[in-house]
Amino acid sequence: MESVETADLCIPPLNTSCRSMPVTPEVMFIKTLLSCITLLTVTLNLLVIISISHFRQLQTPTNLILLSLAVSDLLVGLTVMPPTITMLQSCWFQHKISCALMYLSSFILTSASIGNMVLISMDRYVAICYPLHYSSMVTPSRVKTCVSLCWTCSVIYSIILKDYFSQIDLSNSCYQECIVIINYISGTVDLLLTFFGPVTVIIVLYVRVFVVAVSQARVMRSQISAVKSHAVIVTKSEMRAALGIILLVFILCLCPYHIPSPTGQDTTGGVESSVQIWLFYCNSSFNPLINAFFYPWFRKAVKLIVSLQILHPGSQEAKIMLR
Repeated sequence: MESVETADLCIPPLNTSCRSMPVTPEVMFIKTLLSCITLLTVTLNLLVIISISHFRQLQTPTNLILLSLAVSDLLVGLTVMPPTITMLQSCWFQHKISCALMYLSSFILTSASIGNMVLISMDRYVAICYPLHYSSMVTPSRVKTCVSLCWTCSVIYSIILKDYFSQIDLSNSCYQECIVIINYISGTVDLLLTFFGPVTVIIVLYVRVFVVAVSQARVMRSQISAVKSHAVIVTKSEMRAALGIILLVFILCLCPYHIPSPTGQDTTGGVESSVQIWLFYCNSSFNPLINAFFYPWFRKAVKLIVSLQILHPGSQEAKIMLR
């Protein structure tokens, strides 16, 4: 019996080593499901990146922010999701540094996603509330600058303010277990800066956008404009709906993960914590799915990519968006 227990250890000679999880049908199903989600996340976000990067007509200020969001989501699928799946086996991390680097990359990418969501809401606010000044206020160069600042701040915040390297606590766990302990102060600051603050900004801006959009719709209905104008209104409504749903799904995915932060609990222990983390990560899969449903240009671009028509000369100039 003792030899069997020893065989279950990640490092049999070390009594403090973690026990490897038995490969049961339930574990295999969970790992297969999470692997499919990871593959879907990488594939869909890669399609978004190729679409916006290749077709010049799609390189609008709004789509540049969506491109930045897709990059962060793609990196989540490539660098964060696979190690998290491997952690289910409990025998992967060799030392503290590899564990810290995995979580550090996770915090940087998720913080960048939050910043991109704030930029999207600001872009829609200017587009709807100040349509005549939008082209002069929101230029591609300014958007690129804002996106660069978003990523820079995410890196600085994750490395300096959070200091997660010192919060990797292995003294109270078995050897090779990867657990991040968030203390009360860090959890409260993180909750304010990466949840309540951004969500408050997003909600305030979208409430304003909604009020202005309703008033504009009433004016349009009273004028009963031509069919062409009606088509333009529908297109803008679809765009607002898509971006609004992206932000709503984003908030719903963040809530279960961020609400327990001030309690000082670890972010990896237990089934409930794992579900919260993966719901947070799955937001990276939902964003391109919403794009696929609401943006006709995305569906058209995917057809051109899958059929390899993007390899034809001059395909960058293809008319993807109807004006």
